[in-house]
Amino acid sequence: MKVAHLLYPGFTAIDVVGTFQVLVAAPGIESVFVAAEAGAVVDDTGLCALRASAGIADVASADVVVVPGSDRVCDPDATLVEWLRVVHPTTTWTLSVGTGSSYLAASGALAGATAATTHWASAQRLTDAGITYCERRVVRAGKVLTSAGASAGIDLALTLLGLSHGPAVAQTVQLALEYDPQPPYDAGSPAKAPAEIGEIVSSYYAQRCS
Repeated sequence: MKVAHLLYPGFTAIDVVGTFQVLVAAPGIESVFVAAEAGAVVDDTGLCALRASAGIADVASADVVVVPGSDRVCDPDATLVEWLRVVHPTTTWTLSVGTGSSYLAASGALAGATAATTHWASAQRLTDAGITYCERRVVRAGKVLTSAGASAGIDLALTLLGLSHGPAVAQTVQLALEYDPQPPYDAGSPAKAPAEIGEIVSSYYAQRCS
């Protein structure tokens, strides 16, 4: 199963690394990092560079495409959107983490979807695209799976393994990675975080795309 992880300048590293680490642990997975052009691509912190081994011109099809989000890129790159339009019909599964859903919406991959999810601070992007925002960690619409932000990409990848390889493989990978979340604070969603914390984070994201 060929999995293409899309990279673009300003991507969120955990969106890529979290899904990659889960999926590459399963049998029969061939992972490739893809970008507009092969070479190093720097994340949204400016400190983490991942190497794309292939350019989009080299990848015309894939069994799975994973599109990460970003808190820096507010408008999807038109060249990458066009690549997704071409590749999406060839996939068995098309995935997005967080605001990567903006790429799926722009490419038409979410056409006909009754709902999708994204990072909570960017829910309006889905609404503006005519797609109902869902607060769940992972949402399936046919062959398209979207997840909430960042850490939810791990849930997304495990969900895909359950669908593609079966629950036993997904659980084996989960245990191998010791994925047993027990956060020190119960503040992982706007509904749970203190109001003042929610305001700080909302303000941060609002400034990124202002």
